[in-house]
Formats: sequence, structure tokens, C-alpha cells
Amino acid sequence: MIEAFRAIVDGDEPPPPGTRAPSEEDLTRALQVLLKSQCVYSDTPGIGRSYDIARHYAPFFKNYFACLGYGFEVSPRDQMVFLRVPPDGVRHDGQAERLRKDETLVLLALRLAYEEGLRAHRVTTDGVVECTTDDIAESIRTAARSEAPEETRLTEILRLFARKGGLRLGERDKAEKITPLMLLPGIAVLSPDAWMEQVRAWAAARLDDDG
Repeated sequence: MIEAFRAIVDGDEPPPPGTRAPSEEDLTRALQVLLKSQCVYSDTPGIGRSYDIARHYAPFFKNYFACLGYGFEVSPRDQMVFLRVPPDGVRHDGQAERLRKDETLVLLALRLAYEEGLRAHRVTTDGVVECTTDDIAESIRTAARSEAPEETRLTEILRLFARKGGLRLGERDKAEKITPLMLLPGIAVLSPDAWMEQVRAWAAARLDDDG
């Protein structure tokens, strides 16, 4: 890995067309950005050249993150690079920290809202589905028959998933007390199908217990 890292920095690996080879700081930053955010887009603010570097040097990033137990993938359609966390095995990293109950319910509602937007063709060319915090709260009440977190806590949870590249929060409407949300393709990375099946089974069991 050190030799591959040095080959990129020294320019032995061809740089992206029309640009210089990344510096050691550039390449380190790109690795750190992915570890922190999990899903990174071409227009993610404050990341410098990280997206372009990760996409261009995909084989290096794939091998590097494989050493940490992650799958690195590029989605050209969504202009996204991301880390996929394998569902099996005991993990000790921040990406696989166990979610709290309210965080699990919010993530479930976000994924359901994204799927509904796709089915209804309410998705932009950038893969964005728009909804509001009210929509998420209602989804929690109907899908899991559970009370949604109060507004401050809900916003805190949404910001958690926003930092991971799952969504973006708009400007809160103070009169209506709702916040517009832009659900990004990364929401499906944060809530993979296997995880969704487990959560749905858990929610169904809760409904059966409630009679």
C-alpha cells in the first residue's frame, strides 16, 4: 500500500486528464474524507479534489479499503464514490456502530421515502428525491407505528446521516416548523437491502406483539 501510495504521489501513475498528480496531502485527505463520510459526491462541499482523486485512482482506493474490510465503489451515474460496509462479522469501526432505536427508525423512513420517490418518478437527474421532515415523521408513525423523535432530536439524527452523505437539509420553515430534505443516492448505501429486510422483520414483529 505504501508503494502504491508513493507511486501516485510521485506521478508514476497517470494523473487525471488535465490535472497534476495529487500531493501526499491531497491523497491522504481523500482517504480521510471517505472514512468520515462514507458517501462522497462530485459536488460535496469542502472536500477539494477528493472525489476526482478517488474516482480516478479507484484500484488503489479499492485495495486500500479492502484492507480495512470495506468495499470501495464508484457510481458514475450518481457522481458518487462510497464505502460499502459488509453486513456479516464482528466489526470495531465507526462506520458499523450500532444505531439507536430512533436512529434506526429514521433511517428506515428515509430509505422508504427514497424508494417511494423513485417509484413515483419524483427523482432528479442527479438522483435526488425531495421530501420534508413531516414526511419522515409520518412514515415512522405509519410504517413502524411508533412516535417520531421530537423535532430537535430528529434534526440531530438527520444531520448524522447528512454527514455520511445520505441527504442534505434545506432551510427550516419557522412558521410551519418543517425542514425540506434532499435524499441522495447514498441513502441506499447507508441502508442496504439486507439491513432493510432485518429492520422490516423487526418492525413486523413489533406490530404483531402490539396485536
